[in-house]
Amino acid sequence: ALRREGHSAEAASDDIDTREGCRQLVERIVAEHGRLDILIHNAGVLTRETLDDLAADRIRHQFEVNALAPLLTIAALRPNLHAGSKVGIVTSRMGSIEDNTSGSMYGYRMSKAAVNAAGKSLAQDLRHDGVAVALLHPGFVRTDMTRGKGYVDTGHSATGLIARLDALSLESTGRFWHADGPELPW
Repeated sequence: ALRREGHSAEAASDDIDTREGCRQLVERIVAEHGRLDILIHNAGVLTRETLDDLAADRIRHQFEVNALAPLLTIAALRPNLHAGSKVGIVTSRMGSIEDNTSGSMYGYRMSKAAVNAAGKSLAQDLRHDGVAVALLHPGFVRTDMTRGKGYVDTGHSATGLIARLDALSLESTGRFWHADGPELPW
Protein backbone atom coordinates (compact mmCIF):
# COMPACT_ATOMS: atom_id res chain seq x y z
CA ALA A 1 0.00 0.00 0.00
CA LEU A 2 1.06 3.57 -0.36
CA ARG A 3 -0.07 6.79 1.16
CA ARG A 4 0.28 10.21 -0.43
CA GLU A 5 -1.18 13.34 1.09
CA GLY A 6 -3.67 11.33 3.11
CA HIS A 7 -4.69 9.02 0.27
CA SER A 8 -4.11 5.30 0.20
CA ALA A 9 -3.94 2.86 -2.68
CA GLU A 10 -3.89 -0.91 -2.46
CA ALA A 11 -1.82 -2.89 -4.90
CA ALA A 12 -2.37 -6.38 -3.51
CA SER A 13 -3.85 -7.80 -6.69
CA ASP A 14 -0.70 -7.29 -8.73
CA ASP A 15 1.45 -10.38 -9.30
CA ILE A 16 4.78 -9.15 -7.96
CA ASP A 17 6.59 -12.46 -8.09
CA THR A 18 7.52 -11.80 -11.71
CA ARG A 19 9.46 -8.95 -13.30
CA GLU A 20 6.45 -8.19 -15.50
CA GLY A 21 4.17 -8.02 -12.47
CA CYS A 22 6.58 -5.64 -10.73
CA ARG A 23 6.81 -3.49 -13.86
CA GLN A 24 3.01 -3.26 -14.13
CA LEU A 25 2.69 -2.40 -10.45
CA VAL A 26 5.29 0.36 -10.72
CA GLU A 27 3.64 1.79 -13.84
CA ARG A 28 0.26 1.87 -12.09
CA ILE A 29 1.63 3.51 -8.95
CA VAL A 30 3.55 6.12 -10.92
CA ALA A 31 0.54 6.89 -13.16
CA GLU A 32 -1.82 7.25 -10.19
CA HIS A 33 0.43 8.90 -7.62
CA GLY A 34 3.69 10.26 -9.07
CA ARG A 35 5.83 11.50 -6.19
CA LEU A 36 5.73 9.27 -3.10
CA ASP A 37 5.98 10.46 0.48
CA ILE A 38 5.49 7.04 2.10
CA LEU A 39 5.95 3.66 0.44
CA ILE A 40 5.05 0.48 2.31
CA HIS A 41 5.94 -2.85 0.74
CA ASN A 42 3.70 -5.47 2.32
CA ALA A 43 3.62 -8.48 0.01
CA GLY A 44 4.48 -11.86 1.43
CA VAL A 45 3.87 -15.58 1.18
CA LEU A 46 4.53 -18.38 3.62
CA THR A 47 4.78 -22.12 3.21
CA ARG A 48 5.73 -24.37 6.06
CA GLU A 49 8.83 -26.36 5.13
CA THR A 50 10.44 -28.69 7.62
CA LEU A 51 13.75 -30.46 7.35
CA ASP A 52 11.78 -33.56 6.29
CA ASP A 53 9.75 -31.64 3.68
CA LEU A 54 12.02 -29.32 1.69
CA ALA A 55 10.64 -28.28 -1.69
CA ALA A 56 12.99 -26.04 -3.65
CA ASP A 57 10.19 -24.61 -5.79
CA ARG A 58 8.24 -23.43 -2.73
CA ILE A 59 11.37 -22.00 -1.12
CA ARG A 60 12.31 -20.24 -4.37
CA HIS A 61 8.82 -18.76 -4.70
CA GLN A 62 9.08 -17.30 -1.18
CA PHE A 63 12.42 -15.72 -2.08
CA GLU A 64 10.92 -14.18 -5.21
CA VAL A 65 7.91 -12.68 -3.39
CA ASN A 66 9.37 -11.93 0.05
CA ALA A 67 12.89 -10.75 -0.84
CA LEU A 68 13.40 -10.05 -4.53
CA ALA A 69 10.07 -8.32 -5.27
CA PRO A 70 10.49 -5.67 -2.53
CA LEU A 71 13.99 -4.86 -3.76
CA LEU A 72 12.93 -4.62 -7.42
CA THR A 73 9.80 -2.62 -6.65
CA ILE A 74 11.53 -0.11 -4.39
CA ALA A 75 14.42 0.28 -6.85
CA ALA A 76 11.94 0.89 -9.69
CA LEU A 77 10.09 3.49 -7.60
CA ARG A 78 13.28 5.29 -6.52
CA PRO A 79 12.75 8.15 -9.01
CA ASN A 80 9.42 8.86 -7.29
CA LEU A 81 10.95 9.12 -3.83
CA HIS A 82 12.36 12.43 -2.58
CA ALA A 83 14.24 13.85 0.39
CA GLY A 84 11.92 13.21 3.32
CA SER A 85 10.24 10.13 1.81
CA LYS A 86 9.94 7.06 4.02
CA VAL A 87 10.02 3.42 2.95
CA GLY A 88 8.65 0.64 5.14
CA ILE A 89 9.33 -2.98 4.33
CA VAL A 90 6.99 -5.32 6.19
CA THR A 91 9.17 -8.27 7.09
CA SER A 92 9.04 -10.71 10.00
CA ARG A 93 10.76 -11.46 13.25
CA MET A 94 11.12 -14.92 11.71
CA GLY A 95 13.87 -13.36 9.57
CA SER A 96 15.94 -12.72 12.70
CA ILE A 97 18.79 -15.20 12.91
CA GLU A 98 19.43 -14.40 16.57
CA ASP A 99 15.76 -14.81 17.52
CA ASN A 100 15.26 -18.23 15.87
CA THR A 101 14.54 -20.61 18.72
CA SER A 102 12.17 -23.02 16.97
CA GLY A 103 13.72 -23.87 13.60
CA SER A 104 11.70 -25.07 10.59
CA MET A 105 9.86 -22.77 8.10
CA TYR A 106 13.04 -22.69 6.01
CA GLY A 107 11.84 -20.77 2.97
CA TYR A 108 10.01 -18.12 4.96
CA ARG A 109 12.82 -17.58 7.46
CA MET A 110 15.49 -17.46 4.75
CA SER A 111 13.49 -15.10 2.53
CA LYS A 112 12.74 -12.72 5.41
CA ALA A 113 16.42 -12.70 6.46
CA ALA A 114 17.22 -11.85 2.83
CA VAL A 115 14.73 -8.96 2.69
CA ASN A 116 16.16 -7.68 5.98
CA ALA A 117 19.62 -7.62 4.37
CA ALA A 118 18.21 -5.89 1.29
CA GLY A 119 16.40 -3.33 3.46
CA LYS A 120 19.58 -2.54 5.39
CA SER A 121 21.43 -2.00 2.08
CA LEU A 122 18.57 0.13 0.73
CA ALA A 123 18.78 2.27 3.87
CA GLN A 124 22.44 2.95 3.16
CA ASP A 125 21.93 3.62 -0.55
CA LEU A 126 18.80 5.77 -0.19
CA ARG A 127 20.21 7.78 2.72
CA HIS A 128 22.11 9.81 0.10
CA ASP A 129 18.74 10.78 -1.41
CA GLY A 130 17.33 11.77 2.00
CA VAL A 131 15.05 8.71 2.08
CA ALA A 132 14.70 6.68 5.31
CA VAL A 133 13.97 2.93 5.34
CA ALA A 134 12.51 0.81 8.16
CA LEU A 135 12.23 -2.96 8.41
CA LEU A 136 8.93 -3.61 10.16
CA HIS A 137 7.66 -6.69 11.98
CA PRO A 138 3.87 -6.43 12.29
CA GLY A 139 3.66 -8.81 15.24
CA PHE A 140 1.95 -12.19 15.27
CA VAL A 141 -1.21 -10.96 13.55
CA ARG A 142 -4.48 -12.89 13.20
CA THR A 143 -4.60 -13.37 9.42
CA ASP A 144 -5.03 -16.17 6.91
CA MET A 145 -1.23 -16.54 6.88
CA THR A 146 -1.23 -17.36 10.62
CA ARG A 147 -4.39 -19.43 10.25
CA GLY A 148 -6.12 -16.95 12.56
CA LYS A 149 -3.87 -17.86 15.49
CA GLY A 150 -2.11 -14.52 15.94
CA TYR A 151 -1.93 -12.49 19.15
CA VAL A 152 -3.05 -9.14 17.70
CA ASP A 153 -5.62 -7.97 15.18
CA THR A 154 -4.76 -6.15 11.98
CA GLY A 155 -5.89 -2.76 13.31
CA HIS A 156 -3.55 -2.93 16.30
CA SER A 157 -0.68 -3.98 14.07
CA ALA A 158 -1.35 -1.27 11.48
CA THR A 159 -1.47 1.40 14.19
CA GLY A 160 1.94 0.29 15.44
CA LEU A 161 3.45 0.16 11.95
CA ILE A 162 2.22 3.68 11.20
CA ALA A 163 3.72 4.90 14.49
CA ARG A 164 7.09 3.37 13.55
CA LEU A 165 6.96 5.10 10.14
CA ASP A 166 5.94 8.41 11.69
CA ALA A 167 8.98 8.20 13.99
CA LEU A 168 11.34 7.10 11.20
CA SER A 169 14.14 9.49 10.29
CA LEU A 170 17.54 9.38 8.64
CA GLU A 171 19.00 8.90 12.14
CA SER A 172 17.01 5.68 12.59
CA THR A 173 17.10 4.42 8.99
CA GLY A 174 17.96 0.78 8.40
CA ARG A 175 16.73 -0.55 11.72
CA PHE A 176 14.47 -3.55 12.37
CA TRP A 177 11.42 -2.63 14.47
CA HIS A 178 8.52 -4.46 16.08
CA ALA A 179 5.17 -2.74 15.44
CA ASP A 180 4.87 -2.21 19.20
CA GLY A 181 8.12 -0.20 19.27
CA PRO A 182 11.14 -2.25 20.35
CA GLU A 183 14.10 -2.68 18.01
CA LEU A 184 14.57 -6.34 17.06
CA PRO A 185 17.81 -8.35 16.79
CA TRP A 186 19.16 -9.28 13.39
